[in-house]
Amino acid sequence: MPEIAIRPATVDDVPTLLALVRGLAAYENLSDKVVSTEADLRRDGFGPHPAFEARIATLDGRPAGLALFYPTYSTFAGRPGLFLEDLFVEPWARGHGLGRLIMADLARTAAARGWQSIVLHVLDWNPTREFYHRLGFRRHQDWLLYTLTGAPLERLADASG
Repeated sequence: MPEIAIRPATVDDVPTLLALVRGLAAYENLSDKVVSTEADLRRDGFGPHPAFEARIATLDGRPAGLALFYPTYSTFAGRPGLFLEDLFVEPWARGHGLGRLIMADLARTAAARGWQSIVLHVLDWNPTREFYHRLGFRRHQDWLLYTLTGAPLERLADASG
């Protein structure tokens, strides 16, 4: 029986986190979009004001997956929630239930903190959508994801009031 562990990431895990993020990007055919560095992750996840938390999943002592998340807030519910930015299990480690165990860990974290939801985005072509459906996640039919980045963000920031 394989040995599986899920634990909070520490600053010493930054190289592993970045490697797993790059693995996720490769899976999503987005490797060219990863510009994060170890210094970025160290600063933003383990500095004085962490912007995210992460979990590392290991299989037989070997890093095999990650979850990277941060709090969100619902003004309608009047409570925080957990936004799952990244979930990834290495291809060699799939089929051992790591994804489900990571999600259960996140659910326990949200419940222990009194957070009212777990929210995530999934690419429309990604077959893991079925995994999320089996866990009980449902696609919100009425909301569309919008993003403002790069030059349009800079133009808006430079616009006078």
